[in-house]
Amino acid sequence: MTDSRHAQGLLDTNIIILREWIDPDDLPDEMAISAVTLAELSAGPHLVRSADEDRGYAAAERARRTEVLQRAEAEFDPIPFGAEAARAYGRIVAAVAAHGRSPRRRVADQQIAAISLAESLPLYTTNPDDYAGLDGLIAVVPVKRPATV
Repeated sequence: MTDSRHAQGLLDTNIIILREWIDPDDLPDEMAISAVTLAELSAGPHLVRSADEDRGYAAAERARRTEVLQRAEAEFDPIPFGAEAARAYGRIVAAVAAHGRSPRRRVADQQIAAISLAESLPLYTTNPDDYAGLDGLIAVVPVKRPATV
């Protein structure tokens, strides 16, 4: 178990995608996802690259991404991006800009961070650098990226 484990936490999209390979002790006891994560997962099967088509991997990759989406839909009732998150989003964007980063580059990540702030939930991610500059607004809990995927 990590020292930073919390009883509850919001899972970033990458955690849902990699979850079968992540040590459960590195995740909170009560897990939540955002509607933004569900949107990203819903887009996943449609974003299989044409290079995968050329190598014959497209059907398998689409099926894998669809399965991840279906599991998330079955297991979670996503937290919506509501009025409180919309207000928190302004603070998130301001913090990102103050950190010298472009707020236009990762809108989905910033919306997930806004939900984390609005719901007072720590955010679990394998990509903590995506949330650089948000110290003091949200608790970002880094999760070790699995070696084998």
